[in-house]
Amino acid sequence: MTFVAVSTVGLILLVLGALVLLLAIGGYVAAERRQRSRERELLEQLQTADRALAQAHASDKGWERSALETAARRAVAERFGDVDVQALQLVQVIDRPGVDADQAVFRVQTTDGEHRITLGRTGGVWAAV
Repeated sequence: MTFVAVSTVGLILLVLGALVLLLAIGGYVAAERRQRSRERELLEQLQTADRALAQAHASDKGWERSALETAARRAVAERFGDVDVQALQLVQVIDRPGVDADQAVFRVQTTDGEHRITLGRTGGVWAAV
């Protein structure tokens, strides 16, 4: 009789273990799909921003990418202090009529996380909004 009880407990543990394993695998697959979807969305945003930047730069020379990136790095340093910028990606260009209403949005990855920085242009100079 004791043999049957141990066998039943063992079987229950085996089934529970298999269930936990299946749930873990399912969670991993779902997380991977969500990550791929986010990467696709980010890539689309980057491509859209690059096209908009090219168009804005063609009509207004104040949209030089190196000047924007320098201003974004300066804004990160002002806002977050001495952090290491690991990645800087232009994700949105807002090119309104005139030059003082223009904005550029950057996705910034630093050692302490991911941030968004919005730059505005006043008098031809880019700075954090």
